[in-house]
Order: sequence, then C-alpha cells, then structure tokens
Amino acid sequence: MATDTDHTFDVIVIGLGPGGELVAGTLAERGLRVLAVDRNLVGGECPYWGCIPSKMMVRAADALAEARRVEGLAGSVREVQPDWSVVAKRIREEATDNWNDQAAVDRLTGKGATFLRGTGRITGPGSVDVDGTAYAATRGVVVDPGTTPAVPPIDGLSDTPYWTNHEIIEAAELPASLVVLGGGAIGCELGQVMARFGVKVTIVESAERILAHEEPEASGKLLDAFETDGITVRAGVRAERVTHDGSAFTVTLADGSTLEAERLLVATGRRADPAAVGLDTVGVPADSRTAPVDERCRVTDGVWAIGDITGKGAFTHVSMYQAGIVIRDVLGEDGPPAEYAALPRVTFTDPEVGAVGMTESQAREQLANVTVGVTQLGETTRGWIARADGLIKVVADADRGVLVGATTMAPAGGEVLGALAVAVHGEVPIDRLRSMIYAYPTLHRGIEAALGQLGRLG
Repeated sequence: MATDTDHTFDVIVIGLGPGGELVAGTLAERGLRVLAVDRNLVGGECPYWGCIPSKMMVRAADALAEARRVEGLAGSVREVQPDWSVVAKRIREEATDNWNDQAAVDRLTGKGATFLRGTGRITGPGSVDVDGTAYAATRGVVVDPGTTPAVPPIDGLSDTPYWTNHEIIEAAELPASLVVLGGGAIGCELGQVMARFGVKVTIVESAERILAHEEPEASGKLLDAFETDGITVRAGVRAERVTHDGSAFTVTLADGSTLEAERLLVATGRRADPAAVGLDTVGVPADSRTAPVDERCRVTDGVWAIGDITGKGAFTHVSMYQAGIVIRDVLGEDGPPAEYAALPRVTFTDPEVGAVGMTESQAREQLANVTVGVTQLGETTRGWIARADGLIKVVADADRGVLVGATTMAPAGGEVLGALAVAVHGEVPIDRLRSMIYAYPTLHRGIEAALGQLGRLG
C-alpha cells in the first residue's frame, strides 16, 4: 500500500538532459531524496540525436576530406570511397546503444535517485504531477525539459515526410540529394557531412548569410569551404512552399525558383515551451518562449530552471554550467553566480568556427569605444604549412583595455578558442596578453598577430 512518503521527495527534477541528469545524480549522491522524471531518454538530445552522434558524423566526414588533401601535400590518392554504413553502425552501437538509455538509467539510480518514465508538470509550489499522480518536493523542483525542433509554418511542409535531427542521425542509408532548411550551426554541420559522403546538398537560409549570428568574415570563409565541397547555398531567400510526390521533395522559394531533392532536412532552430512543464503555474507567462531566471537559475523560490529553456544558450555546456550552480544553491553552498559574458560556442564545420563573448557588431551596439584585430590563418606559419584557410578575430573594449569577444576559424578552431575564452572570462588586460610568449609554430600564435592589429582596424 502506498503512503504519503512514497510520493514525497526533497527534490524533483523534471527533464533529464545532461544538466538535469547531473543535478539529480549529484543531489542523490549527497543524500537527498530525489525523484528524476523524463518521458524520453535519460541524457536528452545530446547523446542520442545531438552532440555525440553528430560529431561522430563530422569526424568521419573530416577524415574523408583529409584523405582528399593528400594531393599536393604527401602524394596522390586514386580514390576515396565513402561508406556511410561504417558511421551508422558506430552511432547505433557505440554512441546510442540503439537508442536505449538503460545504461543511463542504471547510472542514475545507482547514485540513489528514483527514476520515473513519464510526463512531469509543476502544478504549484512544491507540487508536481506525473501522468496523473501527484508528488511533493520539500526543497524544490528543478526543470530541464530541453527543446523540440522549431518547424517553420511553410505551406505544405507539415504534410511531408521531412527530416529533423532525429531522422538524419538515425539514417542507415543516405539520399542522393538533400535540401537543408536553415544555415545555422546544425544545418551547416550536417549539410557538410552529407556533401562529403556524396550527397548533393543545397542549404536554404532566409538571413543574408549562413551562420548569421557569427562574424561575417567567418560566414564568408565557410561559404568558400562549402563551394569546395560542392554545396549550393541559397541565402537571403525564404522557402514558401514544400510538396512531396512520394519519392522527392519540391521546395518553392520566395523568388519563384524551385529546388528538388530526395530528402528535406529542417534545421531552423529549436523551440522551448515553459508552459508545457508547468512554469506558468509559478509566474512565467503561458506564452513565454523562455523561463526567466536569476543569477542562481531560480525561476522563483523553490523552482530552478536550467538548459535551453532559460534562453542563455542552447548548448550542453550551458546546461552543465547551470547545473553546478543549482546544485550549490539547493545544498546551500557558496559559489559564484551565473554569468554569460564569456559564453563559448563552436560550429563543428571544417574549418571549425569557435566564438566567445560578443561579435564586433554586438560590441559596437553596447560599447562606446571598440577596436578589432584580425589575422588570416594563412598568414601564420602553421596555417601556411597546412594550407589551411581561416582567421582569428579579437574584439576589444578599448576604454577598459580588455577583450570582450573573439572568433577562431581554423582546423580545431574550438580548441584554439580556449585561450581567448580565458582572456575574455578573466578580463585579462590586453597589454598582458601582448606580452605573453606564444609557441611557434602553432595556430594559436595567430592570436598574437590579431592583438597586434587592435586599433589599426575599424
């Protein structure tokens, strides 16, 4: 017979993406009674349809591209033969266990948490409903519900068998041709992967350029790389109608032109729904697209939110960062509040586009005195040796003498970004950065050259 204590916990965590799983597991390890709820797979999108399998795809595609670069560097290659089955098998067997989360569930319950597969929703302070059963949380509720693909209201689209990130990650075979709606990080990464495996790819982006939220110089260089890969980019035009005849898609664009492909990938962003998890019952407007949180990730007393739903950055590393803050707050431990001025992000194309903090345009909107410095990767010794294209750009608040943003576009550009992320986060004086010793010959040595351009450009 069930008792009241069977339905009462210290903390209830709704949504078990990377951050939610970390919160639930850590608090359980620290001795709290934790109920962890998710209707989908424990771990969320990242390990099953996001970061992990997509980067396996990227790594495989990069290996093909590297093999093709042997010509002119080390000899000649008669033929590079792509085989998608190798990638699909690795994703299915190594990354996702055929999209089975039992290992993650066991890991979570092994730490002492109670796991419940179901749809959780806050019904009031300290109260949660899971598929019709009421539960109580004496210390509070943490939500990490993640997001779903944002499907644009294009005429006819909903009646077609379009792909999202789920279907393309799960694909055992590739189509001959693919239209990608969306030229952001996901569309660019997956589009380049498909092209390198022999798929004819066209990317449609309604903004004037791909990677519209990053520096325009990076967008331009990525466009050049896409042309080398045989990718067609249609930027500055919207898709207005989609049809499917049973074997192929036809996409009609706003300029009257049409595109045809065997498959259509919708990569136009992600959507959060705070009301779906019950945040409207604790003060979040029902039509809000994000959940406002304070510097401790609190929505209100006894309710915390982390991850994409907070609108601070749809990245696993943001969710994990916020999870640490919530864990400390629940346990009453000291620690620094959340701050996002040095938020790093990486688009895992080839070359990679890493960025931290503000872009130049954002800085000029917010600061009175901005200077920028840019160095082309090919002008660095390591870049020249590798015949690598890319750039390093730094953005400075000249009044304070510190960097407020930076972009690194290079092979392993996300790794090169690390030094600049530290500089932005730590507000290291530019004079101090200029006086550093930069190892030679490295890609990151280009940072020194970019710093040398500050004040000479813009």
